Amino acid sequence: MKFMKLGSKPDSFQTNGNDVRYVAAELATDIIIIVGDVKFYLHKFPLLSKSARLQKLASVANEENNAEIHIGDIPGGSASFELCGKFCYGMKVTLNAYNVVAARCAAEYLEMHESVEKGNLVYKIDVFLNASILRSWKDSIIVLQTTRPLLPWPEDLKVVSRCIDSITSNASIDPSKVEWSYTYNRKKLPSENGIEPQWNGVKKQQAVPKDWWVEDLCELEIDFFKRAILAIKTKGRVSNDIIGEALKSYALKKLPSFSKGLVQANDLLKYKSLVDTIVLLLPIESGSVPCTFLLKLLKAAILLDCGEIGKKQLVRRIGRQLEEAIVADLLIPAPAGEIVLYDVDVIQSIVEEFVMQEQGITSDKPMSEEELLEIRSPTFISDTSKQAVAKLVDGYLAEVSKDRNLPSSKFVALAESVSGFPRPVHDRLYRAIDTYLKEHPALSKSERKKICRLMNCKKLSVDASMHAVQNERLPLRVVVQVLFFEQIRASKAPNTAVKPDLPGNLRSLLPRENGGSHGSSRTATTNTEEDWDSVPTIEELKVLKGELASLKLGSRRSLKTDEKSRNSHETAAAAKVQGTLATKKIFAKLWSSKGGQDDSSTDDTSGSPGSTNKEEVKSTPSRNRRYSVS
Repeated sequence: MKFMKLGSKPDSFQTNGNDVRYVAAELATDIIIIVGDVKFYLHKFPLLSKSARLQKLASVANEENNAEIHIGDIPGGSASFELCGKFCYGMKVTLNAYNVVAARCAAEYLEMHESVEKGNLVYKIDVFLNASILRSWKDSIIVLQTTRPLLPWPEDLKVVSRCIDSITSNASIDPSKVEWSYTYNRKKLPSENGIEPQWNGVKKQQAVPKDWWVEDLCELEIDFFKRAILAIKTKGRVSNDIIGEALKSYALKKLPSFSKGLVQANDLLKYKSLVDTIVLLLPIESGSVPCTFLLKLLKAAILLDCGEIGKKQLVRRIGRQLEEAIVADLLIPAPAGEIVLYDVDVIQSIVEEFVMQEQGITSDKPMSEEELLEIRSPTFISDTSKQAVAKLVDGYLAEVSKDRNLPSSKFVALAESVSGFPRPVHDRLYRAIDTYLKEHPALSKSERKKICRLMNCKKLSVDASMHAVQNERLPLRVVVQVLFFEQIRASKAPNTAVKPDLPGNLRSLLPRENGGSHGSSRTATTNTEEDWDSVPTIEELKVLKGELASLKLGSRRSLKTDEKSRNSHETAAAAKVQGTLATKKIFAKLWSSKGGQDDSSTDDTSGSPGSTNKEEVKSTPSRNRRYSVS
């Protein structure tokens, strides 16, 4: 730390109690100066010779026959006045980064200029600031911090702006030219851990990290930090990712529990202002700030009830890089007064922003001036990104589905927003659907049907299919489809049967390519739509479970046969016949358990993903089947 010593005489200021200060000298004091609660018994000559303001005050006091002068508004109070008084007496005074601003403001207040006496205090302090303090990285930050209790004096004297200029210049310098000390504890360098890098036995000079200045700047209060960051951005020599790192570090340091996605509510106005300022300072460029940080910032903004413009700006930015997020970051608590646990609406808005990138439009929401300059053109979104977002949404749905107050409409809307995205498997979506059905047993058949239509039974893995066939919560229509597509999968395996030939009554339940259902003759007895959308009975599930086990056993046997005789055409033909017979046997038994005939006819009500049906049918516990003749 830089310092400057003034004067040569010993310090002879004495204390008498807490509120009396005097100079021990042979001459009696002839003036009393009251600063706040402290009385100073001093001599006129040394003081008046250097302070134009004291000259005026002493003249007024003489005219009023008053020996006391009151100074109640001097910057820095009694401590800074005492420092100026010692300078007037020629006593030893040491100036440093911690007291130089108070001394400078007090000297300005007392009008200790060159016009009063050459080499006066104002001149000496200005020389010290320009030649030493403002050329030191850490001293500039310390001086800037000390200006706060003295405002507006430091602003008027340009001390604050000069400190900001110094900090900006040093932060914008090439890291290879940094030769001063700085604080860097976030990622300790090898040398700081006691490990000195060497090259051929010679110590290698450690490179200065690009974000070397971030941690020191985080010591500033939000208003000074804002001015420094804006000045650094204006200078244009620091990359946006470093600016983003500075904002992230500042939030972690200044917001309690921010790293955990929580914000304490003991000083809401302060934290609210802090979050709004950080959002304002975010670089425009996408990717300059991690998506995880943006989501935590959004969570804090919602908890603190920050401005709508700031929250919508965060939603827009998160949507552009949603594929980087993780499920835990999306679990944003709902605002106060909501009955649901999580804010699903804001996640819906984020997903919509992601989708709208490719369409080249933005949502009809307020935008800042900077964002108006960045109205985006259509952006290509890779299938990899789409798949990552679909996987993310499926995982999020699995978590929020545990909330018993979550309406099915919000669950369906969020799932449908990514329905067009590529998903190799639908296991995660099936898990979310199963969890929602489990936690919401009172759903109507129409709601249950809409939710199950989100899932493509063709894309369930073997394990998921096994679980679905035995799932008492799924409508019978879905269970039949899962069993059918599992058989189709088995028929495509080596040495297994061809695609099964189903009776018309079962074909009518299976999805077509165009989203409709397979038609059938209307001359036969059919199961009603209500029967197929109902939940299967325990007996029906036992039949399905047993037949699926038989199917798997037959498949394993077929594989073993294939291993023993790969070149045997007779074995392959026999396996195909066996597969065909097994398929007919499975669905014949299933239909027998339903009490159906050979052919059936249904309306266009298949369970294919993406189709909708708005009819509401009340669920019934009765498992009796009602048949009708068309």
